[in-house]
Amino acid sequence: MMLGTIGIASSGADTFVIVSKSHLASGAPETLSKTKPKFYVVWVGRTPGIYHDWTACQNQISGFSGARYKSFDTLAKAKIAWNESHEAHWGTGDSKAKKSATPDVAEDELMGLGVDMTAWCVDAACKGNPGELEYQGIDLATGTNMFHMGPYPEGTVNIGEFLAIVHALALLHEKEPNTAIYSDSRIGISWVKQGKCKTELVLNENNRRLFELVRRAEKWLASHKWTNPILKWETKTWGENPADFGRK
Repeated sequence: MMLGTIGIASSGADTFVIVSKSHLASGAPETLSKTKPKFYVVWVGRTPGIYHDWTACQNQISGFSGARYKSFDTLAKAKIAWNESHEAHWGTGDSKAKKSATPDVAEDELMGLGVDMTAWCVDAACKGNPGELEYQGIDLATGTNMFHMGPYPEGTVNIGEFLAIVHALALLHEKEPNTAIYSDSRIGISWVKQGKCKTELVLNENNRRLFELVRRAEKWLASHKWTNPILKWETKTWGENPADFGRK
């Protein structure tokens, strides 16, 4: 197979597309790349196939309703995934070394570990990143789901974490200005404190509604003074955030 800017390979009934980097086009070994390459499988998109850079992949999925895609760290893994159903891969983590187990901490132990049991917890979940996004907030004391938003067809976890915190702030603003909010996202907390969602996700027709929520959240932060403490949920010590969607 000849690899240039775009190469097409066929194996029996299977056909896939590879958009390669220039060093591959010149025939240089893949290991000479300064950064570890990634291969993006697009099962459902404008032109399904395997792509070697994110920009090319994004061109196939951005604004495409119901897009299904995933990155892999080797071409071999990408080829195997391409010949399988997207349902076996989309929305799941890559095959990497397992992280250390998250502790299972009973609710009655959390107070002894320093957790504010009067707080709300917020979290977000995304099938793919970007991908289908939703977020929610839980009253830690009662376990009540205070809000659940989404799913939105194309978002990122960081956007969801940002929106979840602002949503909780807005609901607590007048009646419970001292109730703390826990999030396990350092980025989401940072964005809220800066008053700006600093996502690099590109606006398109598929995520326009989500971006409208982002602008409304930024406007709310700019026009309101809030006093609710925003705290980091320490997953390694306290276990999963109670607002977690349980998809890990």
